Amino acid sequence: METTTIQPAVTSNNATDFLPLQGTDYVEFYVGNAKQAAHFYKTAFGFQSLAYAGPETGMKDKVSYVIRQNKLTFVLTTPLRINNPVADHIYKHGDGVKVLALKVEDAANAFEETVKRGAKPYLETTVLKDDDGEVVLSGIHTYGDTIHLFVERKNYNGVFMPGFRAWKSNYNPAETGLLYVDHCVGNVGWNQMNPWVSFYEQVMGFTNILSFDDKDISTEYSALMSKVMSNGNGYVKFPINEPAEGKKKSQVEEYLDFYNGEGVQHVAIATHDIVKTVTELQQRGIEFLSIPDSYYETVLDRVGTIDEDLQPLQELGVLIDRDEEGYLLQIFSKPLEDRPTLFFEIIQRKGAKSFGKGNFKALFEALEREQDARGNL
Repeated sequence: METTTIQPAVTSNNATDFLPLQGTDYVEFYVGNAKQAAHFYKTAFGFQSLAYAGPETGMKDKVSYVIRQNKLTFVLTTPLRINNPVADHIYKHGDGVKVLALKVEDAANAFEETVKRGAKPYLETTVLKDDDGEVVLSGIHTYGDTIHLFVERKNYNGVFMPGFRAWKSNYNPAETGLLYVDHCVGNVGWNQMNPWVSFYEQVMGFTNILSFDDKDISTEYSALMSKVMSNGNGYVKFPINEPAEGKKKSQVEEYLDFYNGEGVQHVAIATHDIVKTVTELQQRGIEFLSIPDSYYETVLDRVGTIDEDLQPLQELGVLIDRDEEGYLLQIFSKPLEDRPTLFFEIIQRKGAKSFGKGNFKALFEALEREQDARGNL
């Protein structure tokens, strides 16, 4: 199979897009200690305190801290007792992404349209109210234990949503230039990519805009296959990876082993200045994959002229790729957890709409070096 490029089915109005999405509302992580995780993300990534929910606000079985940077919102949730779905999720998977919340105009309609097309319900339409208005939620299951929540907040003026109070903190490190979610990548099991592609096509009206086979994403030792799914307006993109046969274990297999199932592999976060952002993140302790100097000896021959000086990109380990629309700069962190599961991508797009195909080999080799050091290759 050759790599194929399919143009997104951009819709002109809501009548032709049965699930119009306005973007990512928030990403919720189930974690072992939300208070410490919030401190980490504030310190290392430059998030600011936004909202809190817990026993003091009437939520007795768990606590959630909400942090924000520009249009990027994370929710960090921890159980307070055993025999709790959040506790069970963490025991099975470790810290990881539970909810990819999507902003919609009409959460009830989003639920109705997706469920009638085959989605498994997670949360029937629920209206949350307080003095600041109302938020309407609904939700469906997707791969593994991951959830899509549909969030309608057009009639709400509060800090986050009912049940939360403003979280004020004297400790608010400077931001690092992180802007919004560019895309979220899911890892699924053997031969499960196409069924989940069909799910996003049929249930959510997405389009497969890019496909990569094991010839595109491979090294001497391992391989994977990936398809990029995009909603009608292109605001929400979900690449889906599955393992492919190789001499040794691929990064997707390692993830599936340690996460104990399918789930979100990484969240890609946009920035307008990747050199400034990554420099700041490294100074705050975030570790990124190392790229050999040999990559930079020929990269400009492949991608052509870029606006940035190559030297700082090389010093940081930033990868470069170009498509018909422009170029992009990207870098991948090492796993953020002790289990080699969740990591982050920082991406700056200079017109490019693609996902760095030209960097796959260098990226995979960097990942394999880390796998080998862990004894998991």
